Parts: sequence; C-alpha cells; structure tokens
Amino acid sequence: MAGGGRAGRAANPVATRAGLPQPPHLTKGENPPLPPKLPTLARLLPYLLGCSVVVCAEQTSLWIPTAFPFLRQRFIITAHGAGSINDRIDRRRSHAWLHLLPSQLEADEMVKGGRVGSRVAVTGYVKASFRGRTDRSALFATDRPIILYTPHWQQYRSSWWAWGREIVGMLAAQDRYNVIIAPHQRLVEKDPAIREVLASVAHLPHVHTDLDSFAMVDGSYTAAADIYLGDTSSQVVEYLMRPRPCVFLNAQGIDWRATDDHGFWECGEVIASLADVPAAIDRAAEAHPRFVQTQHDFAEQALGDVGHEAPRRAARRVMEAAGL
Repeated sequence: MAGGGRAGRAANPVATRAGLPQPPHLTKGENPPLPPKLPTLARLLPYLLGCSVVVCAEQTSLWIPTAFPFLRQRFIITAHGAGSINDRIDRRRSHAWLHLLPSQLEADEMVKGGRVGSRVAVTGYVKASFRGRTDRSALFATDRPIILYTPHWQQYRSSWWAWGREIVGMLAAQDRYNVIIAPHQRLVEKDPAIREVLASVAHLPHVHTDLDSFAMVDGSYTAAADIYLGDTSSQVVEYLMRPRPCVFLNAQGIDWRATDDHGFWECGEVIASLADVPAAIDRAAEAHPRFVQTQHDFAEQALGDVGHEAPRRAARRVMEAAGL
C-alpha cells in the first residue's frame, strides 16, 4: 500500500508497475504468478519514491530505506502474523519509520530486540476484521470435522521434509475428516515438488488443497478448521483467536521447551513420532479442554484486540504519517 503521492494517478497502479498483469484465466480469489521479490521491488521503486508513505506487510520492502536511509518517504511495516516465530532483530527493521503491531507483548518484544527504538504502535490484530473469507460450507460437499495441515516453509522449522508426504497420504486415505492442506505460500519455492504431491490427492471429495489463492492468507482456512495440524507456522496464532484442538508435529525431535519460540506448543499435544499422528488427531477433541485456558491466554497476549477498532487504529496512524 502506498499513499500521499501526486494527484491523477491510476486508482490501482501498483500491480501494473510491478509487472503483475492480471492473466485472463485466473478465477476469483486466485493469485497471479509472482515474479521474484527483489526485481519486483526494483520496478516499483520509481513509483514508491513519488509517495510520502509506504505501508508494507513484509520486510523485503524495507530494503529500500535500508539501502537509501536518507529518503523522505516514511516506510511503515504492519504485521501479517503474530507470535514468537516473528523475526524481531532483522537490521532492516531499524529503517522502518513505524511498526504497527497487534499487541503490547509484540511491541515489548520488538523493542527488546534493539532494532526499532520506540517506533512502535499497538493497534490490535487488523486481519481479524477481514470479512471476505471463504466460508467452510463452500469447501466440501459433505459436512465433517475439518483438519487444517499447515507445514512451515523453512526446512529447519518444518514437518514437511521429514513427514509431509506421509501425512498427506495418511489424510487422503481416511474419510472421517475433511482436510485442508494449505501450507505457507513460500513452501512451494523451497520444494516445488509439493505441487505434484498435492495434485495427486486434490480430486478427493474430502481433501481441499491450496498453494495459490488469496484464501491461504486471508484467514479463511484458520477460521474454517476444527483441528489444527502443524509445526511452527504462525497461522496457529490466528487459529487460536477461537480456542480449538491443536496437534503439533515435532518432526525434528527437538527439546522444544528449551527454546524461546515454541511457546504455542503448550496449546496442544506435541507428537514426536509419525506413527502417533492419527491417534493424536482422533483424541484431539477429547483432550482439548485441558488446553483451552492456555490457548485463550496465549492468543490474547499475542494478538491483542481482535475487534473492529484495530483497522481504524492502524489507519489513523498511517494518516498521521501522511500528514492527513
């Protein structure tokens, strides 16, 4: 998002200037093929330099103020997720004019990281107010409990490389649950073969796979699911806005209680053996009551306010930055 530039611009010039034409074959909600991020950012640079405020939801855009620290443009970064996996110490963050963060906990942790000074604003979790999500009734013809499997895209954090193919086969072979397989969009960059793996089960009526649509990032699947099956994806924090059963996959066999970034694994059963996954899924609903309070407390701390005022707070800070 960019604003405060010269009058008379096209209403939505960013995609065109970034070299992202809208292919005519795309269906509603499907993302176009995306070129590499840094060349895209380079193409956008002349346009962004004509704006007074640039709002981004990822750190790649912060390469601009990092490389050109004397620019007059104010770069504001807003959170597209929450939780302990967030990178709070990246040097690019020191060049953001303001950080819009969901909770006081996130703000405190960001400041503690030492890169951002006091340039933080707590807004609440803006994404919680999105109302264009895909409804669960549109995903499956038969109503069953829905499992969401969301492996992380970074190999050292992910269950995909060790267990992913077996889990896909396991979920495809059963018919007690409907299944959404929607990993982080960047996983396909790291393992392009995932397209073939998911395509092999996408025809099944109880399996919904997604690697490309906007539903992967707009909260549709975390809202629809009844059981979360994953490793360290920050989507679990969003899922926990409404406490529900979780099963966490410790495919690397790490001592997760000794780390600083696996606190959300306290919110469900942690499985260290692939053979134990089906039974853990089957008992997740029965085991859930002992995790409800932990889930509630964790989500409240990580997400802050999830009401309708969060987008207004964020918009006010952006307008102030633009002098409006």
